[in-house]
Amino acid sequence: MKILLIATLSIMIGLSSCAQSTTKIIKEEKVAEQSAVLPQAKEEKKPEMSTVMPRHLPYYQIPEYPESYSAPNVLARTIDGLGYRYHWATKGLSESDLAYKPSEDGRSADETLDHIHGLASMILNSINGKPNVRPRQDPPATWDVKRKSTLDKIKAASDLLKTMDNLDDLKITFQRGDNTSELPFWHIMNGPLADAIYHVGQIIVFRRSNGNPQNPRVNVFMGKTETK
Repeated sequence: MKILLIATLSIMIGLSSCAQSTTKIIKEEKVAEQSAVLPQAKEEKKPEMSTVMPRHLPYYQIPEYPESYSAPNVLARTIDGLGYRYHWATKGLSESDLAYKPSEDGRSADETLDHIHGLASMILNSINGKPNVRPRQDPPATWDVKRKSTLDKIKAASDLLKTMDNLDDLKITFQRGDNTSELPFWHIMNGPLADAIYHVGQIIVFRRSNGNPQNPRVNVFMGKTETK
């Protein structure tokens, strides 16, 4: 009887030790699992590159060369040059930069950017065979939307030209109510296109005068911006 009692106690003590060991192992496994999960959660919170540096907007750099020197490709390349200049001239503009004006009776930078948006619309409409309706619609009210809209219009105009064999059928059409008027497409080149490039240069001067110069690594000759 005594021997049986001692054996029973030994078994109970052994089972208790196993239970404690099992509980300890389970707790250690849970801690290990939590340690493995926590770094992953922190990593998911890191912003993506597109959030930090919005390279998804058109003309972070100029596109590759067209395959030939056709009239549409030459004009498209000129429009690409406008897009690249506009991208970097307007990148990182502050509220103070947008409000800057060189004189009391002159246009502010923001008003100049409204004008460039209208010029980009005229270029795209004319290439797309659509009339330029007057009075024209107001540009987007917020700067981020207006900047993206301008770049998208410039890119769409260039892409459309690259699908064409010639410029023979293109023209500029203005519409005001029931009245329409037309001009040869030549005026797009010396009119809104040249004008837009000119005004982008103004934005660069305005922001420099306001203490926020354009990125010095911009290379308009190569159409690429050096990175550190």
